[in-house]
Amino acid sequence: MSVLEQKKQVVSDIAAKLRDSKSTVVVDYRGLNVSEVTELRKQLREAGVEFKVYKNTLARRATAEAELTALDEQLVGPTAIAFSADDVIAPAKVINEFAKKHDALEIKAGVIEGQVATVAEVKALAELPSREGLLSMLANVLQAPVRGLALVTKAVAEQKEEQGA
Repeated sequence: MSVLEQKKQVVSDIAAKLRDSKSTVVVDYRGLNVSEVTELRKQLREAGVEFKVYKNTLARRATAEAELTALDEQLVGPTAIAFSADDVIAPAKVINEFAKKHDALEIKAGVIEGQVATVAEVKALAELPSREGLLSMLANVLQAPVRGLALVTKAVAEQKEEQGA
């Protein structure tokens, strides 16, 4: 395959990932050493997030193909992109936590469900509980009335038992 065909394939791959992922985070990793980048990649992989470094020119062509040209102004300097096809919160959460411990990692922008997001929006997304945490909260909310009913029923049964004895 010629170099031009390879580049076209990379552009179409990036565009497909931008369209298909639920959440994408663009970061500047300048200043991180190899072991820190390796640790970040490991944490992202464990969360089911793909993390890649692309040439900015190829990434800009992909944003045009995916109709996300608002990202182009962020595609300067050393840029890496984290894609998540399953979890909206995972890339933002992992990168935000890592950035708190490593000042060199800078969040540039993101794409949340097809819409370009600012740094503030990505950080706000990162502060949300995980999917499992939200489901746990929902389960607790749904259980509360049933638990209350069970306690009242038990109290009434105990009271009738005392009166009958």
